[in-house]
Amino acid sequence: MALDYFAPGVYVEEVDRGSRPIDGVSLSVGGFIGFTEDVRGDAELFKPMLVTNWNQYLEAFAKPGSDGFTDFDAYLPFAVNGWFMNGGGRCWVTSIGTRLPGSPVPPPEDTGHKLMTSSGKPALRFNLQVAEASDAPALPPAGGSRVRVVVTDGEPKPLGDDADEDAEPPLNTGEFFTVIVTQNGEELERYPNLTMNPEPEADVADYVVTALADSEYVTLADISVSGQALSRRPANGIYEVAPPPYISPEGRLSRDIQGQRDDRTGMQGMFEVDEAAMIAFPDLMRVYQNGLMDMDQVHGVMESMLSMCENSFPGPAYRMAVLDAPPVKPGKSMDPVAPEQQKPQDVAQWLSLFNRRSMFGALYYPWIKVANPRNAGRPIMVPPCGHMMGIWCRTDESRGVFKAPANETPRGVIGLSYETNMREQELLNPMGINCIRNFANYQRGLKVWGARTLVEPDNVQWRYISVRRLLSYIEKSIEIGTQWVVFEPNDQDLWARVSRTVSNFLERLWREGALFGASPAEAFYVKCDGELNTHETMMLGRLYVEVGVCPVRPAEFVIFRISQWAPNQ
Repeated sequence: MALDYFAPGVYVEEVDRGSRPIDGVSLSVGGFIGFTEDVRGDAELFKPMLVTNWNQYLEAFAKPGSDGFTDFDAYLPFAVNGWFMNGGGRCWVTSIGTRLPGSPVPPPEDTGHKLMTSSGKPALRFNLQVAEASDAPALPPAGGSRVRVVVTDGEPKPLGDDADEDAEPPLNTGEFFTVIVTQNGEELERYPNLTMNPEPEADVADYVVTALADSEYVTLADISVSGQALSRRPANGIYEVAPPPYISPEGRLSRDIQGQRDDRTGMQGMFEVDEAAMIAFPDLMRVYQNGLMDMDQVHGVMESMLSMCENSFPGPAYRMAVLDAPPVKPGKSMDPVAPEQQKPQDVAQWLSLFNRRSMFGALYYPWIKVANPRNAGRPIMVPPCGHMMGIWCRTDESRGVFKAPANETPRGVIGLSYETNMREQELLNPMGINCIRNFANYQRGLKVWGARTLVEPDNVQWRYISVRRLLSYIEKSIEIGTQWVVFEPNDQDLWARVSRTVSNFLERLWREGALFGASPAEAFYVKCDGELNTHETMMLGRLYVEVGVCPVRPAEFVIFRISQWAPNQ
C-alpha cells in the first residue's frame, strides 16, 4: 500500500495475493564414484564433475583418442556408459584414481605425451616436471598442475651485431620451430629457434633437448628415428602434458574414498552435490575383487552410503544408493569368486550377513554381461548399478517418478552372470533383492523384474522404489517451492495461500496418475488452519502445514481368478 495520499488522483498498486506454483524438482541426476582412465581438462581428482553425455566423459576422464575404458577393467566406465545408454541424462562423476592402489609406478615413457611428426612418426616426448620422491605418502596432484605445450613455426637465429655486413642470414629450411609452455592461458616459458639436429651451429639454432634442459615445468626426450632434422620436426599443435598418475598406498584407499566434506572430495564431496539423487560406487567391487578391501571394509562403505542418503539435514532425505552384491560365497574365507559362481542363495546369505536395511537403498542381482572394448569386444561381467540407474531415469522421463522402474529392458546387456528362475526369485524378492531375469521362453528377452527397496520386509509402506522416490519428489518440491513463505505475516491469508499452492501442485500430480483416488479429495489433503497453528506456535514463529497423500503402488502380483461359468438357461 502507498504510504501517503496527498494529491487527488488515481493510484495503481500491485498486490500479490495469488498462490505461487510449485515446480517439481528433478530426481533423475546420477552420481558415480570409481576409477577412470585419466583425469584431464576441467576435471579434478577426487572432486565431482558434471557430465551430460558420453563424449563429455571422454573429454574429462579418458586419454585423447581413447575409448574411455581402462586396462585393469575398472567398472566405473561401464556404469557411466550403461547410464547414458539406458536413458540417463546429467550425472556427476568422481574419479578416485587412474590406477589401482599399490600398482607399480609406470615408467616415464608410458606417462609422457608423445609428439609426432607431420608424417605420424615419433618426434618428442614431454613429461611434467615433478618433485623428488620422498618417503611420505604421495598426495594427489593439484587440479592446475597440468601444462600445455604449444609447437609453432620458427626461424633460425638472426644475425648478431658483430656479424659482417656482407653476411647473409641463415636459410630457413622449415626445420626450425618454437616451443611455448603455458598453464591456464598464461605463458610460462618460450623457447624459439629450435631444431631436431643434435649438433646445430650455435649461431643458427639450438637443439631442442638442450634448450629445454633447464625448464622448470617439463622434461623432454628425443624419441625420433633417424633422418634429417626437417623430417623429424614435431608437427604444430597444442599438447596437454599431465602429471604422473596418482597411485594411492593401499592403506590410504579408505580415506580417499571417504574424502572430506569441506574440500568437496570423495564420497562426502559427491553428497554435497544437491542435484545428485541416486548414488552408485561400482568400483567398490573392483577393489574387493583385487584384494584391496576385505568384506568388513566393503560393508563399511555401503553403510556410509546408506547413512548419508538417510541424512540430508536440514531438508528431507531424497537420495537413494544403488548397491551391488559382492561376488562371494559366504563362509569362513569370504574370498571373492567369479560373478557367475554366485548363486541366489549366496547373495541371500550375504545380505543377511550385511544386515543393513534402509528405504533409501536398492540392490540388484545378478551381475550383467556387456561387451568390453579393451578386449576386442569380448564379454565381461560388471555390476548392474549404472544400467539400472539409467532405467530409473528413462522411466522418470517416459512415465513419471511414480512408475516403478521395472519390466524394462536393460540396453547394452548381452547376458547375465546367472539366470534366475521363478523359484529362486521367490527367495530373493521378499528380501528386497531385485532380479534381472531372462524370459527367453516367453520371447521377451532380459527384463528388470523387481522394484523393491532394502527396507525391512515388514515395513510395507516403503517397500517400493517408486513410492519412496515419489514421496521424496513431493517433499523436496514443496521444500524448494515454498521458500517464499518464510518471514511472511503468519495469518489466515498466508494459510490460505500456502494451502492453495500445495493443493494445486498435488492436484497436478493426481491428474498425471501419481496419486490414487477418484477425486482430488480422495488422493490428498492439505491442512493449514487455526487448529494446527495456535497462538503459542505463532508466538514461536512457526507455521505448520499438514499434507497427506495416497501414492499409487505397482501391481507387483497380477492375479486372475478364472472359473467355469454356465449362464442360466
